[in-house]
Order: sequence, then structure tokens, then C-alpha cells
Amino acid sequence: MTHSLIQRRRRLVLGAAAAAAASIALPTTLRAQAPIIIKFSHVVAPDTPKGKGAQRFKELVEQRTNGKVKVELYPNSQLYKDKEEMEALQLGSVQMLAPSLAKFGPLGVKEFEVFDLPFIFKDTAAFRAVTDGPVGADLFKKLEPKGIKGLAYWDNGFHIMSANKPMHHVADFKGLKMRIQSSKVLDAQMRALGAIPQVMAFSELYQALQSGVVDGCEGVPSNFYTQKTYEVQKHTTISNHGHLAYAVIVNKKFWDGLPADVRTTLEAALREATTYANAIAETENVQALDKMRASGKTTIYTLTPAETNEWKTALMPVHKEMEARLGKPTIEAVYKAAGFVPAK
Repeated sequence: MTHSLIQRRRRLVLGAAAAAAASIALPTTLRAQAPIIIKFSHVVAPDTPKGKGAQRFKELVEQRTNGKVKVELYPNSQLYKDKEEMEALQLGSVQMLAPSLAKFGPLGVKEFEVFDLPFIFKDTAAFRAVTDGPVGADLFKKLEPKGIKGLAYWDNGFHIMSANKPMHHVADFKGLKMRIQSSKVLDAQMRALGAIPQVMAFSELYQALQSGVVDGCEGVPSNFYTQKTYEVQKHTTISNHGHLAYAVIVNKKFWDGLPADVRTTLEAALREATTYANAIAETENVQALDKMRASGKTTIYTLTPAETNEWKTALMPVHKEMEARLGKPTIEAVYKAAGFVPAK
């Protein structure tokens, strides 16, 4: 274990220990009256669909519990970066997260990477058919042995690509260093395009693009706009090749230890916050694209049907390649729920 990993682990453990000690040190009467604190950490800006969904959850919970539960929001990686936050949740340093679905592979629940398969969702309805049905529920069950409980899926729409050169054809990706999340499927996707995948924390992306450490990235317009990455990327391609979604998750031990009435209130508040976050995602992504276009700092290009087919031809072998990692039954279950028919 490297020195940096040892230091990170120590910081996470000390954070969890301090929180526990503070609770134990309180007299019983004060502990009974003190509010239940939920630290909700995430890595994007407050004015994104995820950030606004978290804010709505906070408002609903605090209103409906009359202050009995307090939700503390920590956006923009204020507490933990991508690689740290899951461990922090397991240790109890934070109680709630909303990581992208690509982040569960390193945790050992690699089946979640099925959501990263290119062109697997033709539209939002196809995605929701997976997350709102038995497939989504079964995937959440796989988190419980890790000390994590899945509560909701938040949708944030389809991916675009950016770089400092036009990306219309597969050949345009050759040799580009493209930032990805830590997903073997996304790694395989970039390699299939001829690019060099680079795993990097979201909080480090702007500087890495600005300095040329990476050449480009994929993501959704609302994140491109709020993180200002479009300001240091001359070209943006609307490709809709991938889909971004989050799982709202909670430390299972913390959740199971809550009073039943509090859990019921939190579940109802989260259902409303989920409906809200999902509803604003599409609108906010369209608005973000319009603002990026109006800025004049990046050229926005939409793939033609012929170019989309070219990308699909290059990327569809990734589905077959990932069967060994994700499990063929998992992939086929998503195909069925999403109405996806692979090319013969």
C-alpha cells in the first residue's frame, strides 16, 4: 500500500471515529434531542440536476421531520473525490452519496457497468424501464453485502464528447487521451475508438483539459457547462453514445438503525426528489448546450445518421467483449428491459 493510500485510509477512519466519538460523548438526554445528521456528499456542482435533486431532498426532509433530521450537502468534491467517497460511505464518514453508476465496478459490483455499454439505450424510456424494474432492484441487492443500500436511480441524460479537434469519424479518436470514469466498459469503449483512456477524478478534469494532460472527455451538457470544461475544448460532438445516471445510496448500518417512521419519511422525500431531478435533467441539458453554443467557445456538432452508424459499428463489439466481466445474463436482462436488439 502506497504512502498516499495509507494517508487517505487514515483520514477516512479518523473521520468516522470522530463522528462516532462525538455521538458517544453526548449525555443521553442531549443525544435524544439532537437532530439526526445525514452528510450527503457528491462531486458535481450545486446547480446541476444532481445538485438540485440533493437540495430538494434536503428541503423536504427537514421540513417534514420538523428539524429532527438535518441533511448536510457537500457538493463539488468538498469532502471526498471520486475514489474516496465510496470508502467514506462504507466507513460511516458520510451517510449518503449519489455516485454515477460507473463507480460500482471498483467496489466489486461490476454488473453496474452494464449501464456503460455504448448505444444500449435508445431513449430515456428505455433507461427507465431498466432502473424502475426488476433489473434495477436486483442490482441494488448486490450492494448490500458491501454495507450499502441503494435507494433510487437519478437520470442525467445522454453523453456528448469533447476535444480540441473535430470528432465526426472513428478515425478522429486515434491517439487522443480521453478522460473516463473508472469503468472497464468505458475503457474498452475508448480503446475501440482508437483513443487512450485515462481514469481521472471529476474534480481534476478542468485543469487536466486546460493543461493538455488529457485531450478530451465524455459527459453530459449540464456537467460540461457547470464545470466550464467547454471553455477549454474547441469541439463538442452530440453523439448520444452513452448515458449518465446516478444511484442514491446510503450506509446500510446507518439506514437500518434509523427509527421506522424516519425511514418512511426519508423514502417519501426521496421519491419526490427523484421525480424532480429526473424531470429537470432533460431541460437543463438542453439549456446547457444552448449556453455552450452561445458562448462561442466550442463548436457543437451533431453526428449524421451515417456517422452514428460508423460509431456503432466500432463500438458494438464492446458488448460481446464485456460478457465475461458483466455476465451474459445481466446483459441480456438489460437488453430485454430496454428493448435493445443487437445487430446480428
